[in-house]
Amino acid sequence: MNNFIKVWLSVFISLCYCYSVGKFVPKGIPRLFGVFPIVCLFLLLPLNFYSVHLGGTFAFFIAWLANFKLLLFAFGKGPLSSDPSISLGHFVAIACLPIKIKQNPPLDSCNKPQNTQNKSDTSPKSHSIDPNKENPPEKTHPNRPYKENPVLKRPRKGHKWPLNITIRSILTAMLIQLYDYSDKFHPWAKLCLYCFHIYLWLDITLALVAALAQAMLGLELEPQFNAPYLSTSLQDFWGKRWNIMVTSILRQAVYEPFLHVATHVIGHKWAPLPAILGTFVVSALMHELMFYYVSHVKPTWEITWFFLFHGVCLVVEIYLKKVVLYQKVRLPRLISGPLALGFLVVTSFWMFFPPLLRFKVDVRLLEEYTIFKDIFHALKF
Repeated sequence: MNNFIKVWLSVFISLCYCYSVGKFVPKGIPRLFGVFPIVCLFLLLPLNFYSVHLGGTFAFFIAWLANFKLLLFAFGKGPLSSDPSISLGHFVAIACLPIKIKQNPPLDSCNKPQNTQNKSDTSPKSHSIDPNKENPPEKTHPNRPYKENPVLKRPRKGHKWPLNITIRSILTAMLIQLYDYSDKFHPWAKLCLYCFHIYLWLDITLALVAALAQAMLGLELEPQFNAPYLSTSLQDFWGKRWNIMVTSILRQAVYEPFLHVATHVIGHKWAPLPAILGTFVVSALMHELMFYYVSHVKPTWEITWFFLFHGVCLVVEIYLKKVVLYQKVRLPRLISGPLALGFLVVTSFWMFFPPLLRFKVDVRLLEEYTIFKDIFHALKF
């Protein structure tokens, strides 16, 4: 516990320093030199944890998201630069927590006549598809500077998060009980159990953090997941529904710079394809790093290959939509949905889960759940 407090105190002091750097150092290379030592420190801090839950969660929050936000902040971009008058408390919370402030729609898009949409749909430029074009986010053009408009107000009454967290917590508790009989399950059934476990664990953790941030800071936040089980394609899953915070950060930190360079090299029409592939390469390396933090073993690169494979498949999917099937053939949701989810599940069984099982990450998770349950019963009685 003392180690946990010391590490988070180090994070708080480091972010206070970055906040002061932002006030006195101009954006660009000078500010990058100012925050770079903190980025290096945040890469080392997760090594202090050996718990899968604590180590994995802290690594995701700090070594990945906080570092990417600080790198964007160095160049005056990202959520930490959205408001020049941001307070220290908001700066620290947004930097170290996986939260995404809900944004107001841009004024120009609100005032734009609706009949201009048909004109843009027929232009070649509108066929350049990025990972989020199937369900467009608040940013409508890949080359438009990113702007955030935080809504600093209390969440509306009747918010569904408490109910959703309760339901998912009950489902997770039931899922954990099934592990007592996992030796009787077919191997594929056990892997399906792990898929549900990962989704529920991430969803509950991120929702609890977001609810805490809402209560303490009064920020209206966006949900971290958008019903990924309703995905109709890889583009829909990775670009709009799965782990929206990571998608947003990767879009700003990786996709947009790749897109800018690729546009000058191969033109606007095809630039999104190498930009998507480059984004998946970075995502693959970061997932491999997260696995190292929780396993403390030498990488086997199987997780990297999983994300590279999905990046290539997504590029092929978008190419087919643009050249072969775009606005000509569209599968109904009853067919495209199961196909997309089936592909995700099968490839996860094939490349994502084997290294986790080989190094007994699942066993360590169950041991930690047992410890948490014993502590809970001790405190209760």
